[in-house]
Amino acid sequence: MTVDGLILLAGLMFLTGVMGVILRRNAIVIFMSLELMFNAANLAFVTFAAHYGVLSGQIFVFYVMTVAAAEVAIGLALMVAIFRQKNSIDIDEMNLLKD
Repeated sequence: MTVDGLILLAGLMFLTGVMGVILRRNAIVIFMSLELMFNAANLAFVTFAAHYGVLSGQIFVFYVMTVAAAEVAIGLALMVAIFRQKNSIDIDEMNLLKD
């Protein structure tokens, strides 16, 4: 594929992730959409790194993957804790953490 095609694919992946975050109310789907956005950024980094022949973009992908893994671990732990308290992981109910 060409650079233009890969960047277009990354843009479409990112847009799909943004729409998933905005339109969905399920916390797991929102986390999956965030991961899709991270992967779109990773695809853009690797595409530009390969196009320009440098390794800095590919090295930066490892940092993004580390942040994504930490985000998933902490997010899932929070969801388990909230589910144990409220018996639901609906985003609309999570904004009232007083109860």
